[in-house]
Amino acid sequence: MQRSLIAPTAHPKLEEALRLKLQRRSETTGSLGELEPLAVRLGLIQNSLKPKLKSPQLLVTAGDHGLAVDLPLRGPSSVEQVAHLLGGRLPMAVFSFIQGMGLTVADAGLSETMPSNPSLLQRKIGFGSRNARVAPAMTAEHAHAAIRAGMEIADGLHGNVLACAAIGVGSHESAALVISRLTEVPLRELVVSTSGLSPDQLAQVMVVLQGAQGRHKDLSDPVEVLAAFGGYEIGMLVGAMLVAASKRHLIMVDGMGACAALLVASRIAAPVTDYCVFCRSHGHAGLDNAMGVFGASALLELGLESMDGTGATLAWPLVHASAALLTEVAEGEDPGPTLPASTLVDSGPSTR
Repeated sequence: MQRSLIAPTAHPKLEEALRLKLQRRSETTGSLGELEPLAVRLGLIQNSLKPKLKSPQLLVTAGDHGLAVDLPLRGPSSVEQVAHLLGGRLPMAVFSFIQGMGLTVADAGLSETMPSNPSLLQRKIGFGSRNARVAPAMTAEHAHAAIRAGMEIADGLHGNVLACAAIGVGSHESAALVISRLTEVPLRELVVSTSGLSPDQLAQVMVVLQGAQGRHKDLSDPVEVLAAFGGYEIGMLVGAMLVAASKRHLIMVDGMGACAALLVASRIAAPVTDYCVFCRSHGHAGLDNAMGVFGASALLELGLESMDGTGATLAWPLVHASAALLTEVAEGEDPGPTLPASTLVDSGPSTR
């Protein structure tokens, strides 16, 4: 259904008008570097010379992975990660609050039931996925249910900016399996780690993941691949991204899980990538290769080593400022139309 609702953002006449508008402003303000192509992207997303971003939302989906039992992973459990986030004890929570971003955490498939919290959506599809090394991580029905739940969540959020991140022990490795199967990127290039794993531990990770990869080697359909390797949290982001793009909303993609979700979503409806900008919250080398699938790089490189979603909260002011280059009228400047004259004929009456 979403496939027919997501339109490509390509609009040569509007793009030219956006660039000319920025060029006129740069004659007095000077070049603003990477803010200018970002501003053009925002104008194309909203089909407007005056893109207006409002009520940004950060959606963090969380799930546990059966595959994690075989992996030498360290750190807090998925449930502990979510508890810290909801308790405001992580930078992401603080940054989202001071930046005015709504924070929604969705329990997509945690292994335990979390206590109620105003920022928590209980949308659990299952109590953790199965071990992809020995069986499909999800059934096809559960994968579709996760996608539908993500659609419903995104449809109910305010604003026209959706930042997406997925968390959970094993989520990164699950995402790497999805991305590797749907692309030509070798699995090792997605799991190569800067997070302190020893060579022996990294070798153990590769043995486990290659075992999972081999068990499901004949799959190519994106939803079947998601069901085989992915987590409930990735599936929910697939649905959320499809709905956001269908509404011509900006999508901020942060982390491996979000990249995997975008890849699946783009195989369902290719134009969804037109609505995306990329963020990062850590220096994991595999994320560079994941973003490279889309020919993209992160808006900000701050050397963070934090939970996925943190980078999006810090990149939001940059995105907001880029839109302001086109929307806020300088003193003495003609406010001008929302759309260039060449497009007003096809778009109804002028919005002067």
